[in-house]
Formats: sequence, structure tokens, C-alpha cells
Amino acid sequence: MVDYRNIIIRPIFTEKMSILEETQRKYAFQVMTDANKIEIKKAVQEKFDVKVEKVATMNRKGKSKVMTVRSGGRTIRTQGKRSNWKRAIITLKEGYTIDLLKGEV
Repeated sequence: MVDYRNIIIRPIFTEKMSILEETQRKYAFQVMTDANKIEIKKAVQEKFDVKVEKVATMNRKGKSKVMTVRSGGRTIRTQGKRSNWKRAIITLKEGYTIDLLKGEV
């Protein structure tokens, strides 16, 4: 059984998403990478008490990063990778909204 409280990790606040919230009732969330659209829809409906019309998901690849650190007069170069993550864009039915700034997330 899936615990729907753990599927949504955090909301995504960007200028583009703010415009989509106002004009098209779309909200973006970072979600667990193994969650599917049906689980995401149920999680949003349970958590925010709204009706979801559509769910779109995107798998985002983590960037490769190179970092240079100076320690004791020596230069150390190290390489790493940010983790992969998944974004879900939720479209709500007419008449529903989510207040992400004041609500519990």
C-alpha cells in the first residue's frame, strides 16, 4: 500500500509557475521518482482537498558538477553529480485553488 503523504516532496515556486497558477490553474511539485500519475493525483487530492483534472510528469536529470577547493596551499578538484528528480504539473478543475504560501506543505 502506498502512503500518499510521502509522494509530494515540495512545491516548486518559479516566476513561470506563478503565471500558470493565475491563468491556467496549474501547480508544480517535486515528487518521488517512482510515483506514477495516478498516485500523484490521489496524493494531491488527499492533501489539499481539491479535484485534479490532469497530471503531467517530467523526469529531470541531475547535473554533473566539478568543484575546486583550496586546502593548505594545494588545489583539489573533485567531481560529483546532483541527484535525478521528478516534477509533476497538476491542473485543477474549475473552481479549485491551492494556497501554497499559507497552507501546510
